Amino acid sequence: MYTFDISAGSKAELYRELAGALDSITADEPDPVANMANAAALLWEYLPDLNWAGFYRNVGGELVLGPFQGKVACIRIAFGSGVCGAAAASRETQLVDDVHAFPGHIACDSASASELVVPIVSQGVLIGVLDLDSPIPGRFDAGDAAGCEALVAILAPRLAG
Repeated sequence: MYTFDISAGSKAELYRELAGALDSITADEPDPVANMANAAALLWEYLPDLNWAGFYRNVGGELVLGPFQGKVACIRIAFGSGVCGAAAASRETQLVDDVHAFPGHIACDSASASELVVPIVSQGVLIGVLDLDSPIPGRFDAGDAAGCEALVAILAPRLAG
């Protein structure tokens, strides 16, 4: 149904092209789960060196697994626990070069070495987090964080449902 030619030369260009594709596939869809599912698939397909891409939703004050691509994952994460819980509690992006050195890291997949988690907030309400994992230490940088924050800015109002 959708095909995208994402052949960016730079990381900034890649994220601009991803933003355009994400905007296109979520613009007219009111269902937040469908939008998270397509976003996870898009990131999984076009971001290199990932072993997990997906969402945790804020359900009753804890993070509950949402749509994702990758291995089976932890189902529930308390705010403040692990990298995802830290992002939910602080509402700040967590960029972790070595997850094994992160206090309280939750090892859903022992192959994960680095992680990027971006909180999703709409009208002051935490909807959940976008979580990307990689088996490569230091895989994510400030360019990835900025790019994913831009993607979340597109998604947030479309997930508030």
